[in-house]
Amino acid sequence: MADDTDLEFLSLRAQSDVALIRPVLDKIADKWTIMILTVLCPKPSRFNEIKRRLNGITHKALADALKRLERNGLVTRTVLPTAPIGVQYAITPLGHSLRQPFEALCAWSLAHAAAIDEAGFAYDRAKAADQA
Repeated sequence: MADDTDLEFLSLRAQSDVALIRPVLDKIADKWTIMILTVLCPKPSRFNEIKRRLNGITHKALADALKRLERNGLVTRTVLPTAPIGVQYAITPLGHSLRQPFEALCAWSLAHAAAIDEAGFAYDRAKAADQA
């Protein structure tokens, strides 16, 4: 872990760059982007395959997210010459560059999910006790 001096520097740098950082984070840190790119990272996939692998995403949410990812250069969309016409999505090199940070974030999420849940329960219990 970085010492306090390094943390202070990193914090000040992030604050000074917030105008540059925020728009990028808004494009990659929404509800589904990380999971969609994780699905596409190993191989291109068709829409319904992505939807099946992302249990809980609606058709509209996936369609909107894929359009946004394509617009931002993280995903390509290829129309397949099949009957009926199919569409395949693939991760771009830019999207693939997010693999390592996203894998780290997913691993962190798995490792700390129970602690976060417990913190939420403890907070709720303390708030309920305060109101009693």
